[in-house]
Amino acid sequence: MATTLEITLTKSVIGSKPAQRKTVQALGLRKMHQTVEHSDNPAIRGMIEKVAHLVTVKEV
Repeated sequence: MATTLEITLTKSVIGSKPAQRKTVQALGLRKMHQTVEHSDNPAIRGMIEKVAHLVTVKEV
């Protein structure tokens, strides 16, 4: 299991549900193709599952 995850916003949040927008914002993503790094833990994995159709994840 990786210790760090690179999360990239690959699709726009326009038209998505407000809860999904808040989840993307909570991950620290604001713009398209922006990448952030987070530690790999169950809370972050759960957030990624909620917006899996909007982001891509790379294990580092």
